[in-house]
Amino acid sequence: MSKKLPPLNPLKVFDVVVRTQNLTKAAQELHISQSAVSKQLNVLQTYLGVELFRRERHGISLTHSGQRYAEAITPAFDALA
Repeated sequence: MSKKLPPLNPLKVFDVVVRTQNLTKAAQELHISQSAVSKQLNVLQTYLGVELFRRERHGISLTHSGQRYAEAITPAFDALA
């Protein structure tokens, strides 16, 4: 039985947001709008069925689930680079 991979574009967006800790900076790095970043994060959260980020007054922060997911995803992207 094979496991189904999450959509790759939302994973890449997630990785950049985790690294930059900022939706606007992530959007600039990815050459897309901040709205597109938010939409990609929503796609990933819906796919996974968990909240990865918490919106705060001054930006975002990872939830516990988001932190655990980042710890798995970030090394994979680093290895690919």
